[in-house]
Amino acid sequence: MISFLEVIDRAMSGRYCKEQDFTMKALVPKLAEVVNKYGITYDAGTPVPCDDDLADRVFQAGFELYRDVGLYCPDSQRVMKFTEGELLQALKDCPPETILGEGKEQRILVPRRPDCETPPWCWLGALGAPVSTEELYSSIMEAYATCLPLADSITAPSLASFNGRAVRTGTPLEVIAAMRVTGLGKDALRRGNRPGLPIMNSIATAGSDVAKIAGSSFGLNAWDAWIVGHTAEFKVGYQRLNEIAWVLGAGGGLVAECAPILGGYCGGPEGVAVANVAYLLSGIIAMQADALLTFPIHFNLGCTTPRQAIWAKSVSVQAMTRNSHLPVFVDHYAAHGPMTEMFFYENAADVISSVVSGGHITATGSAKGTHVDHFTPTEPRFSGEVAHGSAGMTREEANQVVGRLLERYESTLVHASAGQTYEECWDIQRKQPKPEYAELYEKVTGELAGLGVRLA
Repeated sequence: MISFLEVIDRAMSGRYCKEQDFTMKALVPKLAEVVNKYGITYDAGTPVPCDDDLADRVFQAGFELYRDVGLYCPDSQRVMKFTEGELLQALKDCPPETILGEGKEQRILVPRRPDCETPPWCWLGALGAPVSTEELYSSIMEAYATCLPLADSITAPSLASFNGRAVRTGTPLEVIAAMRVTGLGKDALRRGNRPGLPIMNSIATAGSDVAKIAGSSFGLNAWDAWIVGHTAEFKVGYQRLNEIAWVLGAGGGLVAECAPILGGYCGGPEGVAVANVAYLLSGIIAMQADALLTFPIHFNLGCTTPRQAIWAKSVSVQAMTRNSHLPVFVDHYAAHGPMTEMFFYENAADVISSVVSGGHITATGSAKGTHVDHFTPTEPRFSGEVAHGSAGMTREEANQVVGRLLERYESTLVHASAGQTYEECWDIQRKQPKPEYAELYEKVTGELAGLGVRLA
């Protein structure tokens, strides 16, 4: 594989191009071309496809897209391009496994394939959703350690305020808050008797490279992991390249993140599926990542659970896991929030489709991951149980189950309920759901079992 220094060289000396021209004259027409060339067609009646030939054609289309279009650096206004030979070599050289965690919590992250029985890695928590205070941040992180036995790693919330002051990206407060949450998170995991549990979304509070690097120096370990994200679509600026340089130098795990937008420049589900594969290649060669994290998201609804998004995600994850050995994580953002029945239907459909397609899971973003304090340990607990229960389920079986679940919730997504806050539906002192939430959980999981949802 080419070196990261070579990637930097191309970010600084690649072909000059205006940003709008890269998007509208290179990316958009090429994406439409390869979707047509490889016969990629969305089937609304099959939310979880089980067509290996379709998956392989999606991979071929994504490969050609990335080979011909490349990756754009807005800071230099240059296009980073990689040859077919370089991309093929990168696919061979990318890491098939990564060791994360310490002591009793140490795990080996390995690739999965469609229909396989290998349990998925469960990266559970808040998906970076905002928490209002330091006290609640510490509380939820300790609860994750004690209440999520299936968690292989934790995804932390972001801190919305620090010492009563709103945290704003690019300010000294962001740097201070990023340094603060690292210690808060690690202390909470120690109190929960799982000190070696890796935090894999680095410092969700940090939006800038300065804050992320500063915060990393206050307690994160090489056996944790850092997320570095693409900007939609197919853009990576100097700040993200700075973060990659730091993580590679520190020897930490690196997860390349992407979120192709359904209804944006990628178009419909066919384009999103192809773009997702291209992002895998970008994560491998440009970001030198140990894993990919993807969450195709609906432009209008702001979640990953609509039928078109599930199809795009499922077929693209199948394409990636059949044709590469880089582990693939899938984020899950439900429109509904805690203490709602619909959350469980949404999340089950999303998680099942990811697991049977060969993905690992990252969960759970309730209430779209945008409402302050709208998360509890109950939602990621459910995600982990569904994920482990789905391992070994065939895509054909999953398609039937996901279809039934979609019938339950898809008409509710436009006017979804954000549900209740952490303090409203969770007993913080006893670290357990309040009785009404526990009753709802038992009621809904019983109904889901009748629909064919398997729980661990």
